[in-house]
Amino acid sequence: MKFAMALAMGLAMLGQVQASEGGGLQSANISLDDMASLQRGAKLYFNYCSGCHSLRFLRYSRIADDLQLDRKDVEASLIFTGAKFGDPALSHMPVEDATKWFGKAPPDLSLEARSKGADWIYSYLKSFYIDPTRPLGWNNTVFENASMPNALWELQGLQTAVRKAGAKEGEGAIERLEVSTPGRQNAEAFDRTVRDITAFLEYAGEPAALKRESMGVWVLLYLAVFTLLAYFLKHEFWKDVH
Repeated sequence: MKFAMALAMGLAMLGQVQASEGGGLQSANISLDDMASLQRGAKLYFNYCSGCHSLRFLRYSRIADDLQLDRKDVEASLIFTGAKFGDPALSHMPVEDATKWFGKAPPDLSLEARSKGADWIYSYLKSFYIDPTRPLGWNNTVFENASMPNALWELQGLQTAVRKAGAKEGEGAIERLEVSTPGRQNAEAFDRTVRDITAFLEYAGEPAALKRESMGVWVLLYLAVFTLLAYFLKHEFWKDVH
């Protein structure tokens, strides 16, 4: 627990990034009550993100239990590394190769949503654009000069930056992003894709939240009933006291 808290604090310190130039972060508008979204998000994450990023604090078996997924579905749709059902969701990308390709190893995303927030993740995944000056050919308006390429480019398409007239390179130079080459999804479908991935990472940051929030409703109902009973009991005890 202490290690997890320390890692969360470290990620929060490293995650001091600027919002996009075009007016701040966009609202992810996710809900952990939407089980279908969480299930879609899990499949999208493991298809597009798990090749580089690990979820070392989350096991495949826990995902199956929490997201109401059958073990066979998890093994067929989520496990691509040869891991066992009870193993943590770890990437098998060698650290040496990752450092060589990206400049540093991709971070573990177990606590990403807790350190940066759902709106940051949602906005970040939508804000990649083509930048020939970068080593991998990509840049991002939410996290400038990020080492990560756009893993979702086939779905979103290729975005280019429209710069303000007369603006110099740097902060405030980008006015908006435009899709120059369409992807496999239109804007509405891609928004849902990113929202589903964000919802899954929000769940991954605190898996107990699913049960905690559902249990909280019953706790509040219990307290309401107990308060009512206590009131009537107090009224009965004190009715003859003047």
